[in-house]
Amino acid sequence: MVTNNVTRLLTAKKIPFEAFELPNEKISGMDTARLLGVDPNLIYKTIVVTREKGGKPILAVIPAPHQVDLKALAAFLGEKKLKLPSQREAEQLTGLQVGGISPLALLQRGFQVVLDEAAMQHEKIHVSGGQRGLNIRLPVKALIELTRARTAVISSPRGESSDQD
Repeated sequence: MVTNNVTRLLTAKKIPFEAFELPNEKISGMDTARLLGVDPNLIYKTIVVTREKGGKPILAVIPAPHQVDLKALAAFLGEKKLKLPSQREAEQLTGLQVGGISPLALLQRGFQVVLDEAAMQHEKIHVSGGQRGLNIRLPVKALIELTRARTAVISSPRGESSDQD
């Protein structure tokens, strides 16, 4: 099994999780669901969102078949306007490769995490393990507690979106 800072953190905090190894390349959330044989609505991707007036970016954690709703997220956070950075910008902002961006790997970096409310329908969901090729299934409650995430309706169903995940 792959061991990294995320798996060590979860183990140290005695949070039950399962780690899944995937191809070490950028794959979509929908491809992750297919490879793992799970409902795509259980795979959550992390989308980096930036504020118009600067400040720390936001991590929007949404179901794989959805795309982030920037207007809903802005309204929830009391922001006027939000935007999606390029994949390269997202990597520079997080220090992680697209396909491996995870709120669990960025706990000490001050990112605000907003988890789509759809996650509350599930006991466990899958998120990136903080590097390409590592997927983690853990309890939703543990993810919220660790990341201090707030929940809101921040995404809308779409076909496979082009968001970075």
